[in-house]
Amino acid sequence: MELKTEILPPKAKKIEKRLEIHGDVRIDNYYWMNERENPEVIQYLEEENQYNAEMTAYTKDFQLELFNEMKGRIKEDDESVPYKLNGYWYLTRFETGKDYPIYSRKKESLDASEEILFEVNEMAEGYEYYRLGGLNVSPDNKMVAFATDTVSRRKYTIRIKNLETGEFYPEEIKNTTGGSTWANDNKTLYYTKKDEQTLRSFQIYKHILGTNPEDDQLVFEEEDETFNAYVYKSKSRKYIIIGSSSTLTTEYRILEADYPEGEFRIFQPRVRGLEYSVSHYEGHFYILTNKDKSVNFKLMKTPVDRTEMQNWVDVIPHRKDYLLEDIDIFKDFLVVGERNNGLNKIRIIRWDNNEEYYIPFDNETYTAYTSINPAFNTSILRYTYNSLTTPTSVVDFNMETGEKTVLKEQEVLGDFDKDHYQSDRIWATAEDGTKIPVTMVYRKGMERNGENPLLQYAYGSYGSTIDPYFSSVRLSLLDRGFIYAIAHIRGGEYLGRGWYEDGKLFNKRNTFTDYIDVSKHLINEKYTSAKHLYAMGGSAGGLLMGVVINMAPQLYNGVIAAVPFVDVVTTMLDDSIPLTTGEYDEWGNPNEEGYYEYMKSYSPYDNVVAQDYPNILVTTGLHDSQVQYWEPAKWIAKLRELKTDNNILLFHTNMDAGHGGASGRFEALKEVAEEYAFLLDLEGINE
Repeated sequence: MELKTEILPPKAKKIEKRLEIHGDVRIDNYYWMNERENPEVIQYLEEENQYNAEMTAYTKDFQLELFNEMKGRIKEDDESVPYKLNGYWYLTRFETGKDYPIYSRKKESLDASEEILFEVNEMAEGYEYYRLGGLNVSPDNKMVAFATDTVSRRKYTIRIKNLETGEFYPEEIKNTTGGSTWANDNKTLYYTKKDEQTLRSFQIYKHILGTNPEDDQLVFEEEDETFNAYVYKSKSRKYIIIGSSSTLTTEYRILEADYPEGEFRIFQPRVRGLEYSVSHYEGHFYILTNKDKSVNFKLMKTPVDRTEMQNWVDVIPHRKDYLLEDIDIFKDFLVVGERNNGLNKIRIIRWDNNEEYYIPFDNETYTAYTSINPAFNTSILRYTYNSLTTPTSVVDFNMETGEKTVLKEQEVLGDFDKDHYQSDRIWATAEDGTKIPVTMVYRKGMERNGENPLLQYAYGSYGSTIDPYFSSVRLSLLDRGFIYAIAHIRGGEYLGRGWYEDGKLFNKRNTFTDYIDVSKHLINEKYTSAKHLYAMGGSAGGLLMGVVINMAPQLYNGVIAAVPFVDVVTTMLDDSIPLTTGEYDEWGNPNEEGYYEYMKSYSPYDNVVAQDYPNILVTTGLHDSQVQYWEPAKWIAKLRELKTDNNILLFHTNMDAGHGGASGRFEALKEVAEEYAFLLDLEGINE
């Protein structure tokens, strides 16, 4: 990419702000950018957008070509595999040329006439951003609660539709998480409210159909600012369950769904460090928990009338090599989702004789997980399978006979042939000797000569694991010679809960050095070289990008940071910002001096220095609820001020969207096309 010297980047004004704590002073010259309503802030963002547009104008045709190519692989008139719930088959479908789904159902038989629940394309007309979610049908099948967000701030308004008349009830319940759950009386609806400023979900309310939401009854308030609250119904439909959770601790309250006028009772009072989740089956609750130092979790059970911890007994004991991730309960079977050596396992156990087996999978880089299984009295388990080379399949598995039925494999239009691609898993050695797994995919025939462009992706926080998944969009890179690699660094849970513990709080630097050590390994093994290596991450993965380019900028030719969390210290000191207080157990609380010093040692914004940086593209959304727009804006301004190179630095703010980007299924591809054009252009590939 040639630097266009006649186009000058914006220059942000500097207003010195002294930030002092623990006797330490930080000078923040761009602190003023957090004033969302300040016209000068909006002007700066628009100037950066204009600069980005001018600098990339010559790639616009290529971006359009990439967009059409990616869109062309997607079957436009597509529909989900239907699932049956309470006498109805539910479907989601898309129509050619339309951005949004159509939700419908059919009574008892798939041959029955279709009943449209929501035509979201019509509902979204006139909105730059529109998301519909939280669909929740009443037990008598006559009403559906749903929620909409038209700003992308994840503040949803809940409404209710009468499915017999098609009419909407007049009440609108604002500022919610979007989710809701019906009691068994078909008139009581439980939902979660958010704090207006911090967006923390902290209150559970009870709404009676046909009444004014202002009269709704508060049934629970979570007063600890490090916890979030939520509400749902057990699969058995017997209990309404209120959950409270922080990074390290959980607590539940239960109420029989037949008696919504009753009082919730605490399942097991919170104990710091005790995590548990509950599922109901006949006379017991089944509890997935880390009790008794079970780092990778174990399964316990307790009678429904004696739910306190002293009554819990082991069902599946703790194993140090297996992470227990989830369970699904059926009338005759218990299904356990596990992870061993990074790979998903689905374990089937019969209740009556404890006979058990694993569903066989025959790959070293795959993703498999149980799907939508609302039915209780069935021997059919639905699960989803894909890999870096295999499109997503939805499979019905007969737990009695072991028979698999592939209901649908994602259709990739065009000349896609999975036999043209290869996936591998390799292991890089970190600076402390730890082996870091890396999964990668590329076109067959790739030579390890150090000349391959390679995009290295990672996340590495919150115990969130990036499994090796199929992407038809990614083919646009692979078909142009790129290798795509996922670094399963510490901070995720790819190798179990201990893998996460080794990448948080005072171990956070492991996340960053693991990523750098993977990059060095890929270069040393001649998969690529520094002039062909590209790094990418978003949100907490954007923090990773910010740290990596401060620590090892010479390893990368280009970096993409999406909605990056880069101003760690300032954000974690501001408890008015969404997410902050709930994150103390992930990053630490900088009001304590030790955490402050540690965070400051890696915070990307605080560690920008006068040095050469790679070519960089940064993206954000003005309404982002997770990472505020001003973090990347300030970071860009400081990078522009201090960097000593002539490399490209681009910043694009979506003025209509938030953390997840555009809402339409094709609009989002335009953002991917922008990112891919940036990478390909740096490689001199423009067709």
